[in-house]
Amino acid sequence: MKRTARWTEWLSTAVLKSMPCEVKPRFLVLYGSQKGQAESLAEGIAEVAEEHGLVAELSCLSLNDKYNLEKENAPVVFIVSTTGDGEPPDNALKFVRSIKTKTLPTDHYRHLCYALLALGDTNYANFCNCGKTIERRLQELGAKQFYATGYADDGVGLEVVVEPWIEGLWKAIKGALSKMASDRTGYLKGEAEDSPKETPDSSIPDAQLNLLRITDQQNCGSIRASVETLPKFATAASSSASASQTAVSDLRPAFPAGSPGLASQPRGAASVSTSAPETQIGDAGVPHVALTASLTHSLPPLSESPLNVPALPPTYLDVSLQEVDNMEQMVGPLNKETLHEVPISKAVQLTKGDSVKMALLLELDISAHPTLTHQPGDSFDVFCPNRATEVEDVLHRLGLHDQRNHRVHISLRKDTKKKGAKVPSYVSQNISLLYLLTWCLEIRSVPKKAFLRALVEHTEDSVQRRRLQELCSKQGAADYNLYVRDPSLNILELLTAFPSCSPPLSLLIEHLPKLQPRPYSAASSRLRYPGKLHFVFNVVEFPACSGRPAGRRGLCTGWLFDLIYPVLVFPEKAESSGSPQIHVSLRPNCSFRPPSDLSAPFIMVGPGTGVAPFIGFLQQREKERKEDPEAGFGDTWLFFGCRHRDGDYLFREELEGFVSSGTLSQLQVCFSRDDPEEEATTSAARPRYVQHNLLLNSQCITDILLKQNGYLYVCGDAKNMAKDVNDTLMEMIRTELQVDQLEAMKTLAGLREEKRYLQDIWG
Repeated sequence: MKRTARWTEWLSTAVLKSMPCEVKPRFLVLYGSQKGQAESLAEGIAEVAEEHGLVAELSCLSLNDKYNLEKENAPVVFIVSTTGDGEPPDNALKFVRSIKTKTLPTDHYRHLCYALLALGDTNYANFCNCGKTIERRLQELGAKQFYATGYADDGVGLEVVVEPWIEGLWKAIKGALSKMASDRTGYLKGEAEDSPKETPDSSIPDAQLNLLRITDQQNCGSIRASVETLPKFATAASSSASASQTAVSDLRPAFPAGSPGLASQPRGAASVSTSAPETQIGDAGVPHVALTASLTHSLPPLSESPLNVPALPPTYLDVSLQEVDNMEQMVGPLNKETLHEVPISKAVQLTKGDSVKMALLLELDISAHPTLTHQPGDSFDVFCPNRATEVEDVLHRLGLHDQRNHRVHISLRKDTKKKGAKVPSYVSQNISLLYLLTWCLEIRSVPKKAFLRALVEHTEDSVQRRRLQELCSKQGAADYNLYVRDPSLNILELLTAFPSCSPPLSLLIEHLPKLQPRPYSAASSRLRYPGKLHFVFNVVEFPACSGRPAGRRGLCTGWLFDLIYPVLVFPEKAESSGSPQIHVSLRPNCSFRPPSDLSAPFIMVGPGTGVAPFIGFLQQREKERKEDPEAGFGDTWLFFGCRHRDGDYLFREELEGFVSSGTLSQLQVCFSRDDPEEEATTSAARPRYVQHNLLLNSQCITDILLKQNGYLYVCGDAKNMAKDVNDTLMEMIRTELQVDQLEAMKTLAGLREEKRYLQDIWG
């Protein structure tokens, strides 16, 4: 027996010695991403793995031919985002469905060792739901966790959780690899010595004990403050790094990561003064004005601090511009089966001229597109271009205006070190530079820190270089939020603020995301308006700020306003001048629909433009009542709110008409800015917001939801209204049922699971 054991040990040693010395331990990185954030993080992890002596194999969850979890014997890292109402990203949907198969045995993944980073936004319901679903199912199938799950909140900045999570990941991976190797070695020895096999240790390595795990949305408030004191992720330039990486190594602090000197500050709490300039008396008795902090300037201690900056992202694209004799210019998105070019047949301003926001209703003529068969509750995408003047400004800023009609040729760099590098799929072949900047790249997107880091290398002025380094550094996190992230600064505004920065076109293509379509809720029923589709929107305004001398309108809403302005001003000339055309694509929503059971009561909560889908609900119900007047229809309630009765009471005549016809059982309206003295009720009793009206009708609402199996729909602002409504509903349930807070939360969660509490909300 001992001879066999010695032989086994010798054989293992011989095999290890015969292996090439450059072979490094491997792990797998899988991502599911809707807009590219999770994909970018996964790529970043794969790129720096080599610096930690590891090899990362990167794959999208949808590419199941590139990985096999059933046979995987290396640690697996999942990076997944959540979209819609807690749904998986499109490229993770197939994977999620596969692991949710009920016939899988409970030991299906008992060999699997995993870590997971989930991305979400606490402004929306079902925070990080896709990540939670994957984690729960992996554990049900026997998989073992080697590192605490991170739940990153885009509502306060993903980096608050992402950076410390990635920083601790490397030690956890190495610990997992060591443990797995030890388990395998122990298994070999046990086989040789006929000893019983040791049960694998499912405990989590100590490496993760300093990482806070966020488990639910309700605890996020107290958790954020703690997470912000954790060390942030910043990859130091190694001895083998390029010269461009080591060029900023002198900016790194002498104290270790995680020390008090590196603690980040809460979002919005800048480490520099943001007050107005102060007149001070200098040593010579001469008054001078003190500098204030801004996008381009910082103050001590940040301006005097050593910095931890991220590693320089590897370049991976070769881009050239080719002059052509006759290139057909494209004027809209590429033709696809799901895209429809439709005319705007009518435009109506719903608000009065002095309202704080301008709300518009557009009618689309979809009669020539029979496949656009929308149902109440559905939404659709509007494909808008980047603003022409901004595209021209970008061309001038890059020094490429004279080449705007040249064909863009993009290929992968042969020497790139980027893992999983590929030419962006949304950049089509045979397009002009003008088309690329107009229809393919989101030039309004907020530059990520990795982009700022890359811009440093193309900035000549030393002061401007230092400021860009600060904004992408660990120490400058508060300034990045205050001056870049929160005001939604874009690349053009950033380049304007840093005039010595001259990036190549390839850098923009590498870092700018795809130009995304903008979703809008259908505000009409096909039964009422056959061949037509209505939608409503507010014209979004971005105010001036540091880095933006003048305000600007939202990309899509500003573009739509410019399209229909002549129709609004000169409606009698609209037909003769031709209707403007836009490209749309249907986004069916199978859950946010009126109850299929006509006898089921339902409640709608939609202040402002959130009322839009409920207009379609009620138009549909009105037609159904006329077609079958003998049928038993359940009660319908609508809670609507706005600022002023005479300013922004949207669809007032139509809503009151629904009440008169009996289509709408209860219409509860409140006005948050009207003078209480002008109202018939007293200020104490007058509800200001929709949640106040909900409280006034608490007994009826809880009766509909809990005793009559009714439905509740909420549409509108996620950051304030939806949260307030959710909190109010919990309070109502707690009071009416005489239960504690936890039981009220469970009851509300039950309504969600039964698809009787549904939300269509936006940030």
